[in-house]
Amino acid sequence: RFKVQGSKVWWIRYVDAEGNLRREKAGTKSAAIRLRTKRKGDAWEGKKLPKKLRARVVRFSELADDYATYAQENNLGKNVDKYRIAMLRDAFGGRPAEIPIADLRQWFASHDWEPGTFNRVRTVLGSIYRIAIENKKAESNPARLIKHQKEPIGRVRYLNQHNPAEESRLRNVILAKWPQHLPELDIALNTGMRRSEQYSRIDWKCIDFLQRDLFVPESKNGHSRHIPLNDQALIAFQELFTRTRGEGPIFASERGGTRLLGARHWFEGALKIAKITDFTWHSLRHSFASRLVMAGVDLRTVAELMGHKKIEMTMRYAHLAPAHKMNAVEKLSEFNRKSEGFAILNAPARERTDTRTDTGQNGSLGTDSVNVQ
Repeated sequence: RFKVQGSKVWWIRYVDAEGNLRREKAGTKSAAIRLRTKRKGDAWEGKKLPKKLRARVVRFSELADDYATYAQENNLGKNVDKYRIAMLRDAFGGRPAEIPIADLRQWFASHDWEPGTFNRVRTVLGSIYRIAIENKKAESNPARLIKHQKEPIGRVRYLNQHNPAEESRLRNVILAKWPQHLPELDIALNTGMRRSEQYSRIDWKCIDFLQRDLFVPESKNGHSRHIPLNDQALIAFQELFTRTRGEGPIFASERGGTRLLGARHWFEGALKIAKITDFTWHSLRHSFASRLVMAGVDLRTVAELMGHKKIEMTMRYAHLAPAHKMNAVEKLSEFNRKSEGFAILNAPARERTDTRTDTGQNGSLGTDSVNVQ
């Protein structure tokens, strides 16, 4: 094996089964070692190679770039995907497209990821090869051979969970330092939208003030939904409408009126000053769902309002409805009482016994049991 001076590409030289001296581009050093071992094995077994071994080596970087273009045009989660694509491209970009599954498994195992992160990267890898197969640049999808990891049910962190004064402290801080952003907090708490939905997906055409309805276009699971606007959410949207005159983005910066893509620039500071720990913007979505469940709203309705594709996602809030569970077990007690009464009424009659007690005139005790043998 050898490398051209000034280049990062490795080549190999070997003698094939017919005694011909060949040279072949391999890519990285490790790829060159594996390819040289394979070619030597082919020569030893007498396998003949085609005169023109390959027309062009397709690199993984090309597959990653193809998918990045596709994701930009088609994926709602393109802003998150691009980081995972870049990570995979950095790891395997210089290698030929057909990467051995052992190498991919070793790379995944080298990262101390939570199951959710592991699965998201695996999904992106699979999508890269899916597009490559469609483009005739790969023949198989190795991501299918990487085992999907079981994800635990996500934890629930909601406002006032650890201290009943959390919300009041947070509101006081925002009113004092970032009052222009208070409507964003009210809308998040009273609609349960995802961050991307609130800041990137909706516009003024989605708000129906007359019907008090918010239309959320297709979210990351590919479904749209309607969310009724309660008084707090309606007032917050009306304030923003007055501020923007119903033109441009709903959530805009004070300087220039450009669309805000999130609340991190003020929300994290507000949490720190209010001394609220272990809390993120997504926790406001948890707060919305948790409060609905604690108010007695059924889980199916909560799932529809949250835009959950599977009810399993909503079940994480089920423990917050103790009254609902108590009503359920009380119904069981009522059923048991009715069952016991039914059993007594329908019990088989015992054999009749006629027993008489006669004290007689002298007060002596006598028993006349006519049925006793």
